[in-house]
Amino acid sequence: MHALGTHLLVELKDCNREILKDLKAVKDAMVSAAREAKATIIDVSFHEFSPFGISGMVVIAESHLSIHTWPEYGYAAVDIFTCGDVIKPEEAARYLIERFESRNPSIVEMKRGIISHQNEKLPHKVCDAQLQMVS
Repeated sequence: MHALGTHLLVELKDCNREILKDLKAVKDAMVSAAREAKATIIDVSFHEFSPFGISGMVVIAESHLSIHTWPEYGYAAVDIFTCGDVIKPEEAARYLIERFESRNPSIVEMKRGIISHQNEKLPHKVCDAQLQMVS
């Protein structure tokens, strides 16, 4: 079975609360996680809520990494969605577990874009030569 992408749903429980409420630490961890996975970073956007909590996204050429933190509960929800088979999303997840000092992590893996029952690999990007104009 071939899929267009892999989506990891990462539950980070019992994390270091000080790290989860530090905007710079969270942003740096997510960008570094993308680099650990060998992803191509396109854009980075994070927002700090008052009194606490951070949401952010690292847009990568291969899809995205996103996070929502609840420091008051020592919890972070992370999505790591990657397309193709070059990027290693599990490396990003492993890195974030360590960086946020999660003592109770869990990971659920989903295959996304299962659109073929054939034994051929699916491309994750369309080449310009494959584009056709529709009139």
